[in-house]
Amino acid sequence: MIPELQVTSHFSFLRGASSPEELFAAAALLGIPALGIVDRGSLAGIVRCWEAAKTTGVRMIVGTRLDLVRDPRRLKPGMEVPEAERCASLLVYPTDRTAYSRLTRLLSLGKARAGKGGCFLGWDDLAERSEGLHAILLTDLPDEALAADLARLRQVFGRRASCALTRRFRPDDHLHLDAIAGMAAAAHVKTVAAGDVLYHCEERRILQDVVTCIRLGLKIEEAGFALEHHADRHLRSPAETERLFARYPEAIARAAEIADACRFDLGELRYQYPSEVVETGLSAQETLERLTWEAARTRHGGDVPERLDAQIRHELRLIRELDYAPYFLTVHAIVRAARDMEPPILCQGRGSAANSVVCYMLGITSIDPIEQELLFERFVSQERREPPDIDVDFEHERREEVI
Repeated sequence: MIPELQVTSHFSFLRGASSPEELFAAAALLGIPALGIVDRGSLAGIVRCWEAAKTTGVRMIVGTRLDLVRDPRRLKPGMEVPEAERCASLLVYPTDRTAYSRLTRLLSLGKARAGKGGCFLGWDDLAERSEGLHAILLTDLPDEALAADLARLRQVFGRRASCALTRRFRPDDHLHLDAIAGMAAAAHVKTVAAGDVLYHCEERRILQDVVTCIRLGLKIEEAGFALEHHADRHLRSPAETERLFARYPEAIARAAEIADACRFDLGELRYQYPSEVVETGLSAQETLERLTWEAARTRHGGDVPERLDAQIRHELRLIRELDYAPYFLTVHAIVRAARDMEPPILCQGRGSAANSVVCYMLGITSIDPIEQELLFERFVSQERREPPDIDVDFEHERREEVI
C-alpha cells in the first residue's frame, strides 16, 4: 500500500486547512495506510495526529518541514527572511526515539534563533544532527540550485536522502519531473512520490484560499495567482497515486520504504527525570546508598542498629525498584547548598518525607521515623507508584538565594 508522506495540517497556521481528525478519517476511508505529518518548523500537531491515528488505524509518521536559510546566525530574531537568504526546503522524519530527540533539539535551536513563529536552521545544523533522520528535498525546478542541494543532501543524509516528485498539473509537468528525476539519479539520490497535501477533501479548497488571503493580507478577489493553482492538494487514494506516478514506480516504492523505516511512535515517550550529579564511577542509586550508609554510621558511632539497618535496606530497595534515587539526590544537593552558604540558610523538610529514614539520614528532615514509628509507605509506595514529593521550607527572606 502507498503512504502519503507530505501532509500539512492546520497546525501550520494559515497554510493547512484541515484538522488532524479530518485528515486521518479521510485517509482511513481512502485506504491510505500511513500519513507523514510535516507541519512547518513544528511538531505542534503530532499529539492530536497520534490520537487520530489510534482512532482510525491509519499510522502516523512523525515529521516536520524545515525551510533552511543560508546563514541562520546572520538573521535577527523576528525578522522576515530575505529571499536571497532562503535555501532548500526539506521534509525530515525520525526513525526512532533517539532520532526524534535530535529533531526536537534542531527545532529548539532554530526557534531560539528566530523568535516566535520562526525557525532559522542551515545545512550545518542538519549535518550535526542528521543521524537517524530521513530527509526528502522539495523542489519544482530542475536548475543549478537543485544540483547543489542534491549534492549537499547526499553528503549530509547519505542513503537516507530522497528527492520529492510532486505533480503540479502544469504544462510540461512530466518534462519537469523527468528532469528532476534525472538530476536526482545523477546525484545518487532516490526519488519519492509526494502529494503535498493541504486539506483532506477537494471541497476544503475554498477554506484554504481564505486562510491564504488572511496570511498574505489580500482580498479574495485580488489574490489571483497567490492562491493554489489547482484543487488537487487533497488526499488521494493509493490507486489514484499509483496512476499519477505510473511513470515513476521507483518513487512509489521509495515512499513505502521510508514509511517502513520511520517507525517512531509517540507511545515510546516516557517521563525521564533529568540526570543528577553523581560521584565518579557510581550510579545515582549507588551514590544515594553510599551517602545514606555513611550518615547512618556517623550518627551511631560506626555500628548501625539492627532495626535502622533493616529499615534503610527496605527503603533503598524500594527506591531502586522505582528509580527515584536521582530525585533524592537533587533535594539533598539543594539542602546541602543552603546550609553551606555563609551564613547558612535555615531549611527543614516536612510532610510525608518525614516518614523516610533515608531523608532523615541525609539531613533533609530532622525527625527520627523509627523512634516515632512512622510508616515509610505513606511517603513512597510500591502499589501507588507515585513519584515522591519532598517539601522543604526555607527562610523566606533568603529563598531567592537558594533558587
